[in-house]
Amino acid sequence: MDDNCAIHQAVDLIAKRWTLLILLEIHKGKKGARRFSELKKSLSGITPKILAERLMEMKKEGLVSKRIDASDIPIKSIYSLATKGKDLINVLMEIKAWSLRWNPQNKSCKLTKCRECEK
Repeated sequence: MDDNCAIHQAVDLIAKRWTLLILLEIHKGKKGARRFSELKKSLSGITPKILAERLMEMKKEGLVSKRIDASDIPIKSIYSLATKGKDLINVLMEIKAWSLRWNPQNKSCKLTKCRECEK
């Protein structure tokens, strides 16, 4: 593997299980933000440990930002997309368009805007 290859670097960043789905769920949140508990609830099968690890990795890579809301009990961690994460969502929407173009029998995913998706 060539560590200087841009594709290899991008794959290393996004290929871990759950990473892209977490980004998509944050994108779908109200005002593009989600609390940790909301993410856990919307991602069936993810463990709290893995969710916390992925969010920490994505924060370190500049894909998400974290805000602590201590105005009420319990204290809430709120995650939103950073500019780098928003840009990656645009790439994901292009991948979705490609998938729908080449997999037209996929009737369950016709909404072009994932924010409107109920799944």
